[in-house]
Amino acid sequence: MTDELSVWGIECYGHHGVFEHEKREGQTFVVDLTLGVDTAPAAATDDLRDTVDYGSLVASVKQAVEADPVDLIETLAQRLADVCLRDVRVEWARITVHKPEAPIDATFGDVTLTVTRSRHPDDQPPEGEATT
Repeated sequence: MTDELSVWGIECYGHHGVFEHEKREGQTFVVDLTLGVDTAPAAATDDLRDTVDYGSLVASVKQAVEADPVDLIETLAQRLADVCLRDVRVEWARITVHKPEAPIDATFGDVTLTVTRSRHPDDQPPEGEATT
């Protein structure tokens, strides 16, 4: 059985986008993470070493958003999934990247992309979620 560990609303400032002004000026990105993790070992030992340290993970995700600019949020989301899957205890990761300041000539609330990636093809995210 896989449990879910989520951290929502991680605010970062990045320079991603297709347009030159996006790369030059930057903008706010918000990241939501949900990870498939077996939390039973940590629950049994009450030891941080037996689980995903979400404080360190958030720092790594923030650093990855603030690193080298890319054109597409698809590329950014994959980068963040790779960061999450570095920890061998993470079986799968569902990442949502929000780009609330996207350069769209209309009134809108948010632009989001959600990707789900798993460590092994046989690993399955929760019911109803597709692995890509």
